[in-house]
Amino acid sequence: MKRKSGQNPEITKNWKPATLAIRGGTARTEYGETSEALFLSSGYCYDRAEDAAARFAGEQQGMTYSRLQNPTVEMLEQRIALLEGAEACRATATGMAAMTAALLCQLSAGDHVVAAKAAFGSCRWLVDTLLPKFGIATTTIDGSDVAAWEAAAQPNTKVFFFETPANPTMDVVDIAAVCAIAKARGITTVVDNAFASPALQRPMEFGADVVAYSATKMMDGQGRVLAGAICGSRDWIDNVLLPFHRNTGPTLSAFNAWVVLKGLETLDLRIRRQSENALKVAQFLETRLPKVNYPGLESHPQHALAMRQMDAAGPIFSLYVGGGRAEAHGLLNALELVDISNNIGDSRSLMTHPASTTHFGMAEEARLEVGITEDMLRLNVGLEDPDDVIADFDQALKTIGR
Repeated sequence: MKRKSGQNPEITKNWKPATLAIRGGTARTEYGETSEALFLSSGYCYDRAEDAAARFAGEQQGMTYSRLQNPTVEMLEQRIALLEGAEACRATATGMAAMTAALLCQLSAGDHVVAAKAAFGSCRWLVDTLLPKFGIATTTIDGSDVAAWEAAAQPNTKVFFFETPANPTMDVVDIAAVCAIAKARGITTVVDNAFASPALQRPMEFGADVVAYSATKMMDGQGRVLAGAICGSRDWIDNVLLPFHRNTGPTLSAFNAWVVLKGLETLDLRIRRQSENALKVAQFLETRLPKVNYPGLESHPQHALAMRQMDAAGPIFSLYVGGGRAEAHGLLNALELVDISNNIGDSRSLMTHPASTTHFGMAEEARLEVGITEDMLRLNVGLEDPDDVIADFDQALKTIGR
């Protein structure tokens, strides 16, 4: 590969996703390094004062300040955009920084947002608590009900916001149908795609305007760093998101960007193997528990839709133990291989109790409304041998009398 091949759209447009995940966005220095260079610098120097003025005026290409640009972060942004099929991407310090920026950059007092009820706890806090503080009205609906989106839209609705599959209930939203409703009304769709990643699902192919990520999850995928990303059209990124991003500073560090670049190299391999493992574990647990919510199972009510939108069902699902919090905690405490942890997308198998961790900030009534009961657990199946994970669940289930 030549020094700038990875940033040449005439070349990268011919590369397939597996190649883009390793080489997309790469720009080598004059030293010809094989791995992406790590630029640990807060600022940049100029040969002449006129050059500085020209860069700040947008008349000259080049870096100005690492809150705005960094060569390592820029490589990550280009790679994610290529994988997503987006014109542009901006990276952020965390997934929640991405979700917050994707919403606030385009909303003002008097606007209205329609959001799916089933979502990550902090995303629900944005919708239920933060946006109303700024005079932005919100309505939450059953995201799987296409008609509910149209019914909830108002003349001042600016954004449809949803996650699919949803955290932790695994509800699936019909992306194409909801985006069609939005486009007909001039509404921007913002899709949280963290549970799938662009390796399994590319919402823009179904009409989404903006796709936001916690890159902490599948993209890093090894529990090392926090990161986020927002993808969209070049015009939206530069003229809607960038002014907010520039002046509020949810900036990703160069080191974390470099780590995520390394994670992307194995994303496709990891997530497909984890999806295979998750299906095996889900099939086992389905024989032992009252309910398992996994889009890869034919028992999932939206299995057919999920398989139309996704290349595989991913590594994450929820399950219901029965017996309330005591029994759910009992199962967690009896596990010997699977870790108790609230992260997802990791190469290790992790499980948590959403009602007391990721969604503890939601009112009990709101949790129950979307199916987050005291006996629900959320499982991320990792890269271990699935038979070992199954054996661990087998002994843990026996410990609690299942």
